[in-house]
Amino acid sequence: MILLDSERDAISARISEACPPEIQKVLTAAWAHDVATVKKLLDTPEAARGQDPLTGETPLHAAIRSCGPPSEDDDEADLAAARETVQELLLWGAIWNDVDDRNETPGCVAQRLGRTELYNLCVDAGIRAEMLFGILEGYEELESDDEEEEEEDAHQEAEESEMVIVGEDGEEAPELIDVPTNGAAEEATQGFKPPQDDAVDVNSEAYLRSKLTYSDGKLVDDEGNGVMMAWETDIMRQSVDALLPGKEPGKRILNIGFGMGIIDTMFAETKPAKHHIVEAHPGVLEHISSPESKFGPSWEASAPEPGAYKIHQGKWQEVCVKLLQEGNVYDAIYFDTFGEDYSQLRMFFTELIPGLLDSNGIFGFFNGLGADRMICYDVYTKVSELHLADAGLDVEWKVIDVDMSRLAEEGQGEWEGVRRRYWTLNKYRLPICTFLG
Repeated sequence: MILLDSERDAISARISEACPPEIQKVLTAAWAHDVATVKKLLDTPEAARGQDPLTGETPLHAAIRSCGPPSEDDDEADLAAARETVQELLLWGAIWNDVDDRNETPGCVAQRLGRTELYNLCVDAGIRAEMLFGILEGYEELESDDEEEEEEDAHQEAEESEMVIVGEDGEEAPELIDVPTNGAAEEATQGFKPPQDDAVDVNSEAYLRSKLTYSDGKLVDDEGNGVMMAWETDIMRQSVDALLPGKEPGKRILNIGFGMGIIDTMFAETKPAKHHIVEAHPGVLEHISSPESKFGPSWEASAPEPGAYKIHQGKWQEVCVKLLQEGNVYDAIYFDTFGEDYSQLRMFFTELIPGLLDSNGIFGFFNGLGADRMICYDVYTKVSELHLADAGLDVEWKVIDVDMSRLAEEGQGEWEGVRRRYWTLNKYRLPICTFLG
């Protein structure tokens, strides 16, 4: 039987019989927007983060879901209580991006239901959390020698406890597990497990070791992850328009990450005075050096002066320092790498842009931060804006429509042969960054 959204969002469908009593109490109070009871029950952060073991419902999900979509029957007093409940839960450490069994965060539920005010509360919580994480990443606690010795002992004990038994064939022996006798009871005992995400955690080193394939308008690694795809062409075209207003010839351009060469082809058409490309992946470098490449030796030789058109081989973290030391300055800089998290982008515009970008220059980057769901995109848009300001940069967001006709379904259209749909939104925020003042 297929349930309607209203039935799937009913309290009976979201709080299961397998839910432990202490979690059930908080979920029920949050659902009813019973602020007094919620405050009484929230004595630890864990209480605000509890999840139904089968549905993954958190108190934050419950407080938002029970509002339903806006209607003429809305009770302003209840909506005010809902806001207060959500604020109280967030104050006690409710997690803004916990997902339920439908892979929805509380903010996703608020967006789907059209509860804008509650959605914005979740976005604000996400911004606070990510800004705090950004601060903590740069914090290193000083340790005494005694603490270091204790840490080494603990590390040794952990290593011993995690010893892996290896079979004769060199493979890890399978771990022995107990076979559950009751599926629901077993799930309740183990706690909620989020829906399986097909995403693979790709870091820079793993990516650089991977084998790449160019085919059918896409560049994928050996795990099937989309590194770059032809559907991004319009975004790249509008990025070039933003970085080079009027597309005047004779500009100095730096691009980090060649990929399929989409944006570099557009940059080259403007006849720049300097065009430097930084690329680290051996497979991409091999592709660039192939006879059919537009960016091989003949392109470098066509430069107005020696070294003006150049592929810099290596990691940008090393190459850009050398470019800085050599006194290179650029009118337009674009950043689009793969296998790196937001901290690397932040490091680039914080530590290198001030020295590499001309005082009247423009910096841009591929803004795919959190683009698998709207709330994450909204959070990272604001977080990057705040960090850009810290680095002395002002950012203007140009909103572009994205044609989703071939991007809407996992494994279909543009995503055929790609492991995971890394873009799900019908709007793209194109960043145009200039120095403040």
